[in-house]
Amino acid sequence: MSSILELEDVTKRFTNSSFALKGISFSIPYGSIVGFIGENGAGKTTTMGTIIGTLKKDDGVIRMLGKEVDRDQVAAKEDLGVVFDNMNFSKNLNAVQLGHVLSHIYQRWDASQYRGYLERFRLPTDKNIEHFSRGMSMKLSLAVALSHEAKVFILDEATAGLDPVGREEILEVLLDVVKDKDRGVLMSSHITSDIEKVADRLIFIKNGEILLNVSKDSLVSDYAILTCTPEEYQSVPQEIVAAYRKKDDGIDVLVTPIDTLPATFNRRPFSVDEVTLLLMRGETK
Repeated sequence: MSSILELEDVTKRFTNSSFALKGISFSIPYGSIVGFIGENGAGKTTTMGTIIGTLKKDDGVIRMLGKEVDRDQVAAKEDLGVVFDNMNFSKNLNAVQLGHVLSHIYQRWDASQYRGYLERFRLPTDKNIEHFSRGMSMKLSLAVALSHEAKVFILDEATAGLDPVGREEILEVLLDVVKDKDRGVLMSSHITSDIEKVADRLIFIKNGEILLNVSKDSLVSDYAILTCTPEEYQSVPQEIVAAYRKKDDGIDVLVTPIDTLPATFNRRPFSVDEVTLLLMRGETK
């Protein structure tokens, strides 16, 4: 068993809406951080909702730790560590009181580890959660997720609202999480530079469909972005065009594999952010 989480042809439709998840399939290998990238409304949060059970999928299979799971399985939720953009804890509690409550909810709750993360994240213990900033709330959610021996971490915009130092701190913790190779992380963020720093694999989603699922190493070694005129674009072998985007000053083209790229075209360095813009704003082949 090489994957800690697997989605196979997962679909989700909504009444009175044209949006739907369309056969979402991907896996998270043990010991890996997978970056989930897409614009607002692309389907990231919906996909995550089907995994954690807040949304009921219409079709498809979700497996965690090698076992098929559904939204009603309490045991599976013990293995999930969830950090969402909105915190759903009782806001009239402080962090210490919250820990006492959660110790009665999670069978594997580690109070000492929880206190350690409160200290590490410099979170106040005498202030009610309702007075936490957005960044403090995200750190508290992560502290909770890390304190009940979860195996699969689902993080939706976990670095949102944090300053660069706070974001770096969160990323360091995530790298520690997967160091022992028996856990995995699915992480979405609009700050693609954060994903670029820590992710082993990148999944790009648009309009409920996965456009590209690639390891970060492969993206660097096997892909290239060309900027060319319309005339030059006609000479690019279409079988290597993964996506293209027309702009006022030419056409940006994502190509793979690059070993068949004619020598007349020059490769240039690119970022995950550039790939994201090309895929989201352009056309895929």
